[in-house]
Amino acid sequence: MRLFLIRHGQTPANVLGSLDTNHPGPGLTTLGEQQAAVIPRALENEPIDAIFASTLRRTQLTAGPLAVARGLDVQIAGGLHEIEAGELEGRNDQASVVKYMQTVFAWGAGNLDVRMPGAGTGHDFFARFDTDISAVSAELETAAVFSHGAAIRVWAAARAANVPPEFAGLNNLDNTGVVELTGSQADGWTLVSWAGMPVGGQHLADATAEDPTGDTLSAQA
Repeated sequence: MRLFLIRHGQTPANVLGSLDTNHPGPGLTTLGEQQAAVIPRALENEPIDAIFASTLRRTQLTAGPLAVARGLDVQIAGGLHEIEAGELEGRNDQASVVKYMQTVFAWGAGNLDVRMPGAGTGHDFFARFDTDISAVSAELETAAVFSHGAAIRVWAAARAANVPPEFAGLNNLDNTGVVELTGSQADGWTLVSWAGMPVGGQHLADATAEDPTGDTLSAQA
């Protein structure tokens, strides 16, 4: 199947550089709404059989315009939400952001026993994300899955056979950036493209936003 993993539009927390993973989470900024609005045109030539979003409001709001354009419902999947920040929730200081991202990228490198302070391990994250992606890939030819910066980056780089796990830490994923893979959960995945900027182009990127879960590790050092 073809799997489009699409990061949600910009949120107030992205602008402030805060780790915001609680449910139901914030909505979108004005720019985030603009980013979401151009997704239907950006994907107009792509067949989409189904649309999925996480349990957080920002992914559902981002998926809305595409769902309306295609006449599809947004299906909510319980395992696609952002990686919980635990004791780091709400923080935007550099030490906390680096700790969060180093933890999730350790999972991507295979160190699943590492625990997020006050939250889960890599085993917990991959179990829930894999479960939902497995259900999607078992039944569909093409799906658009709206999820989150750290979650998409770590899962895609860890599961794609043609890139090393450190790929996620070296490549950014802006709001509404799209990661495309082909394959299945059963047979494995191949990374086709990693479009780090917003689907509407550079003019919808916000160079002033801190956006910790979308930046490269070098940008956070």
